[in-house]
Amino acid sequence: MTNYLIIPGLGNSGPEHWQTYFEHTANNFIRINQEEWDEPSCKEWVENIDKSISLYDPSTVVLIGHSLGCTTIAHWAQQSGKKIKGALLVAPSDIENPVYTFPATGFAPIPIQEINFPTIVVASTNDPWVSLARATFFAQNWGSKLINIGEAGHINSDSGFGKWDEGLQILKAFD
Repeated sequence: MTNYLIIPGLGNSGPEHWQTYFEHTANNFIRINQEEWDEPSCKEWVENIDKSISLYDPSTVVLIGHSLGCTTIAHWAQQSGKKIKGALLVAPSDIENPVYTFPATGFAPIPIQEINFPTIVVASTNDPWVSLARATFFAQNWGSKLINIGEAGHINSDSGFGKWDEGLQILKAFD
């Protein structure tokens, strides 16, 4: 059985977010909670991912990141060198862009080394936190498959992504 570990971005994913919808679809979807959602530390977030993965056979783990969670997954992959089943990276925030003014420590520079397990980056053409060009750059450097879903904003609840069945379909690529 695959174990899906959900890594939300800055501020966590609220009750109407697709990650919360995923979490409630089956008991093998587990959110990794962080102690500090609003002023995050990359070191702490990476450590929490590593601790959570250690509870499972890594070959059964698929990480599901959104926004800053994607950057955290890239840092975890680079630092740990561990191989897992895969990762879905949705709307990876470009924290190196000057528009990103949130208090987040240690997330920049964004790792651009190839990730040693299968990854899929899902991006949109009008995301205010990452341009399609930067999302494409991340996907190419990480060795990810890129899926452009068109004008979908930041692919969050504010953009209308609550129950996101297409996202669950994309996850089937890791089966």
